[in-house]
Amino acid sequence: MEIIQQLVNGVSLGSIYALIALGYTMVYGIVKLINFAHGDVFMVGAFIGFYSITVFDLGFFPALLISMTACAVLGVLIERIAYKPLRNATRIAALITAIGVSLFIEYGTIFVRGAQPEAYPGNIIPAKSIEILGVKISTQSLLILGTSLCLMVLLQFIVHKTKIGKAMRAVSHDMDAAKLMGINVNNTISATFAIGSALAGAAGVIFGVYYTKIEPLMGIIPGLKAFVAAVLGGIGIIPGAMAGGLLLGVIESLVSAAGFSLWRDGVAFVVLILILIFRPAGLFGKNIREKV
Repeated sequence: MEIIQQLVNGVSLGSIYALIALGYTMVYGIVKLINFAHGDVFMVGAFIGFYSITVFDLGFFPALLISMTACAVLGVLIERIAYKPLRNATRIAALITAIGVSLFIEYGTIFVRGAQPEAYPGNIIPAKSIEILGVKISTQSLLILGTSLCLMVLLQFIVHKTKIGKAMRAVSHDMDAAKLMGINVNNTISATFAIGSALAGAAGVIFGVYYTKIEPLMGIIPGLKAFVAAVLGGIGIIPGAMAGGLLLGVIESLVSAAGFSLWRDGVAFVVLILILIFRPAGLFGKNIREKV
């Protein structure tokens, strides 16, 4: 039963990683850029959710929607200001810019509000639990998992059933051909950043509710782990990012349950090294051809 409990915890944690990883994989699938500022968009989302709940006295879902909207706008601004001028530049120039944007967001947040941490109120979600097959599962975990899965399903619907989703897949496949077919590539790339950043904002609020404590540098480790999850599943592949995030969360929970909690953060990077050595394309890289 303890193993099942840890699996539930791991899936809840992994769903947060998966939401962040989706932003990495969508952006890479279209413009071949690793947006290292993405973890800091996640941090901004957590703070916007926190202030929505504590200052404006909103509930979980209104705070979630406000955070997603604000982070979508932030994502578009980052793309238009920092990345668009470098679209035809070298990969290293774009990578250095991404790191610079990350540091700017982190220390800009510290400059505006200070470095002190905050704590989400503990009564946002009723602290109840239900028992399923002898395993106690908190309503908080169920709500977090349900919200994350709904957002992932919504993303799949957008990508496969809407006009902007078809444009995203076309630009990912061949940007020049998409231009010739009349697709507005600039707007499509901005939409990709908006959707990915909105998911990161949602992950920030969910993380705050789940772990309570948030601070301006909180996006570094979850952001890197989400990048590992994207590589694990196959960078540029949406189902791979989902599966990679969930798998990484389960691995972390099992490592903690085995008594190696000090290795919890390190295990993600061990997984990254192993996947790059033995399967560089990721777990889904050979099997799923359909990209963003």
